[in-house]
Amino acid sequence: MLHLSIIIPAYNEEDRIGSTLDETLRYLENQNFTSELIVVNDGSSDRTSELVKSYIERSGSRIRLLENPGNRGKGYSVRAGMLEGQGEILLFFDADLSTPLSEIDRVLAPIRDNLYDVVFGSRGLDRSMIGTRQSTVRELIGRAGNIIQFIFTGLRFKDTQCGFKAFRREAARTIFPRQQIDGFGFDPEILFIAKRQGWRMLELAVRWNHVEGSKIHPFATPLRVLLEVMSIRLNELKGRYDQKQ
Repeated sequence: MLHLSIIIPAYNEEDRIGSTLDETLRYLENQNFTSELIVVNDGSSDRTSELVKSYIERSGSRIRLLENPGNRGKGYSVRAGMLEGQGEILLFFDADLSTPLSEIDRVLAPIRDNLYDVVFGSRGLDRSMIGTRQSTVRELIGRAGNIIQFIFTGLRFKDTQCGFKAFRREAARTIFPRQQIDGFGFDPEILFIAKRQGWRMLELAVRWNHVEGSKIHPFATPLRVLLEVMSIRLNELKGRYDQKQ
């Protein structure tokens, strides 16, 4: 069995997917465990898919490409990759590498040592680890979102939206089939499901840098995430987290 599956959701990432794959492959080549790299193309209208295929031709079976049926959302992409991955540990992160790959070892270790089942990076625990910051407006929106999220989910974490999360295989296989949200609001949802199922969870401070070129609209996206977070409690009341999709 593979030790690690890395899942990278990608939407119109032709400008940086090449450097992201280069850096990720260099990291994996220096490790003493087996691995696979899964890129999930979320209906990109640019050359993202074509570029990934060129890496597959050079790198062989280490890289796989999944194609969504159109632009379905980051949550849909991550779920597809997580359910396809064969690793003992499954990790997803963003194509912009806002959290450097040097943080992978720190996130994997608590799972590898059988201390936790879900470990996720956080920008809120130690803000001194943030290099390049977001705008003040986006930081304020994020903090307000955490308060609203707590009201609707009861999650007491400082940061659920950081796109750097690792799961023990057994946990991923019970969490992601129950995920309902396809958009950016999926992050708190999968943590809500994990907590509900009793998995051991660790929020871990990681280094992080804001990277320009984000597909996130500073106002429309937080509003959409808010509506999605509000749906989590409704989904629970309807019993949707008790059954696989």
